Amino acid sequence: MSGSALSKVFYIMHRQVQPCDPFSAAHHPTETSMLGRLSGYPLGLWTCLVLLLALGIGCGKFGKPKDKEEAEKETSIPVELTTLERGAIESVLEASSSLEAEREVKVVARTANRVETLQVEEGDSVVLDDLLVQLQNDVQILQVSKASNQVEEAREEFERQTSLHEQNLVSDQAFSQTKYQLQQLQLNLEDAQRELGYTLIKAPIGGKVTQRLVRVGDQITAGQHLFTIIDFDSIVARLFIPEKELKRIAVDQPVRVRSNAFPDQVFEGYVLRVAPVVESASGMIKVTVGFKDVGPLLPGMYVDADIVTASHEQALLLPKKAIVYDGEQRFVFRLKPDDTVERILLASGLEDADHVQPVAVLEVGDRIVVAGQTGLKDGSQVKALDVGLADEAKVPADEVASPQNPNQS
Repeated sequence: MSGSALSKVFYIMHRQVQPCDPFSAAHHPTETSMLGRLSGYPLGLWTCLVLLLALGIGCGKFGKPKDKEEAEKETSIPVELTTLERGAIESVLEASSSLEAEREVKVVARTANRVETLQVEEGDSVVLDDLLVQLQNDVQILQVSKASNQVEEAREEFERQTSLHEQNLVSDQAFSQTKYQLQQLQLNLEDAQRELGYTLIKAPIGGKVTQRLVRVGDQITAGQHLFTIIDFDSIVARLFIPEKELKRIAVDQPVRVRSNAFPDQVFEGYVLRVAPVVESASGMIKVTVGFKDVGPLLPGMYVDADIVTASHEQALLLPKKAIVYDGEQRFVFRLKPDDTVERILLASGLEDADHVQPVAVLEVGDRIVVAGQTGLKDGSQVKALDVGLADEAKVPADEVASPQNPNQS
């Protein structure tokens, strides 16, 4: 409290309180002292005076301006930091698709007859030309026998005609007719043998029988679907990638494939083919992914695939959560020795789900703000809370936040 304020207090107290002794100050002003004058005041006014004096002393003590260091400390913004390190990073293209087999065959009947025996069931593995089913073939066997006898008879006649023709005993025309007749009967024999072969239905490829659509005793017709065989080694994933990414795709690039059916497994694939055309309707290009070992994957499974387009084993790694976006530009805040931050335009190389590879300005050991950067400006004073890059600790939300207004209680 200032001296003028205290003077006013004393003046009010003097004016409002009269001395109670008739022989005191009023009658003997020359003998009046300050101590005698104050002794006539009530106790309540004394109490007020003491409180006012204490308040004034307190205000004088705590009302002094704080030094610059303490003021800056109170206005520092708490942020979470990480130190840049080197590590492996990959650039990937993500896509999803259903698996399918490139070698899938529907086995159909090529002749009409009744099923006599079944040799395989669904799930059985077969190799090329394994017998799947046998049809009744008594009629076909009979036709082959007849055609064979006719060919034998015609061959003997042809040999006799040849001998006579050499002796000029038969005309050229008669000899030619005998020869053509033998050839025709040989064709008939081949046709009968082929029909007999149709009664033995064999596997056209190696693989697994995934469907059996016929039973013993069924009367089947030509063209009827009997079995489905799939070569599981031919399973592929057909991915569709935007045409703008075409320059990043190349044959034999590694592909990581995941399936919800096996969440803990990653299946290694590779780019088998890249389509030579872009689909005009969608602007996408087809990329076929093959597998060296499909493992338990099955046709029809839905999978997620990551095509690894580029990789770097010792890249500088910047967490993506450190990035601040300003329109199309990206920035990060780097801590300076004086506990202020500088705003740096980010130039990036490879990117994955969690990290970016800075290609300029930033270096190993730089301390970068990864939380609390909202509202930061170039030169802002911050309070550092360090967090490792590999195992970033959780910082309480109430510590990493914008500073409170100093005028708020």
